[in-house]
Amino acid sequence: MTILYGMIDSGNCYKPRLLMAKLGMAFTNVEVSSHTGETRKPDYVAKNPNAMVPLLELDDGRRLAESNAILLYLSEGTRFLPADRYERGLAYQWLFFEQYSHEPYIAVRRALLTFPERAKDATPERLAVTLERGNKALGVMNKYLEGNAFFAGAAPSVADIALYAYTHTAEMGGFQLDAYPAVAAWLKRVEADPGHVPMEWVG
Repeated sequence: MTILYGMIDSGNCYKPRLLMAKLGMAFTNVEVSSHTGETRKPDYVAKNPNAMVPLLELDDGRRLAESNAILLYLSEGTRFLPADRYERGLAYQWLFFEQYSHEPYIAVRRALLTFPERAKDATPERLAVTLERGNKALGVMNKYLEGNAFFAGAAPSVADIALYAYTHTAEMGGFQLDAYPAVAAWLKRVEADPGHVPMEWVG
């Protein structure tokens, strides 16, 4: 059985859980929390030297880390990886955007405000920067979605899964999604796609 090591409250870990739910893929979820230091224990570091989650362990024992790499692996040959070369390129573009221009601000600001162990890092300067750059990312998304239903073609793809994970909880970080109506409408389209499950779902 495929094993997914992750955290229930992590958007990065939600990404593969959500994709596997939509694909009807069976897996075993193993909770490994960075909040309690479990990701830094020797037995887990032996599996992933980067000491982070999520981590996918295949039936044959091979492992794959990094949430968006896991998405690309799982989506191979499915409706979530576009067959069209240009649309596939768009999916990659938005996956890189998510990790470079979106997650470091929207996800991090939520973590600073909601995880007690991150409170010491929630300086006024850090909160201001994450708010400004997170809003910039939401603005970029909103402009694109004003003319497109999804991020890589006419149907949901791995790009939508990746961006949905932290966008749908952005208000927990103080972002006002009603200021981005195209993003809010897109969130509903992703949720209406067959097989959708909430963040708390673990298989």
